[in-house]
Amino acid sequence: MHDESDRLLACIPRLRRYARALTGEPAGADDLVQDTMERGWLKLASWRPGGDMRAWLFGIMHNLHVDRVRRPGLATVPLGEEMDPPAPAATDTLVLRDLDAALRLLPAEQRAVLLLVALEEMTYEEVAAALAIPLGTVMSRLSRGRERLRLTMLGQAVAAPLKVVK
Repeated sequence: MHDESDRLLACIPRLRRYARALTGEPAGADDLVQDTMERGWLKLASWRPGGDMRAWLFGIMHNLHVDRVRRPGLATVPLGEEMDPPAPAATDTLVLRDLDAALRLLPAEQRAVLLLVALEEMTYEEVAAALAIPLGTVMSRLSRGRERLRLTMLGQAVAAPLKVVK
């Protein structure tokens, strides 16, 4: 059990980084990490030894975040200053601000997959396990999210998919 608790604690820095990207503000991110660690600790017996603890904890965090977002009256706040590098050039600051705004415009499902792959450097398989979705869904959400992010950063309108009405 001691080895598992050490593994759990070793995941905190990556959980914190992902939580800040999800919530956009330090206090909410810290709360999300604390709740994730609490739930992970309480459910440690259900974790499969030999499995990827990081993906398991990211799945817990993702589910907690989705539950919070679904609660009425919850607003998102732009990323805090501590996410920026120290003393950035003015253009770097503007690019980071625009990237943060573009990420916030993505549907939550696409944003979660994009952040896990790009920010946390998780494999597609790890993302699929963490979010409990099929591998093909990970790849399609990532592809659509990247394209949507690219178009938004270029200042182009993102076309909504057409629905067939019969």
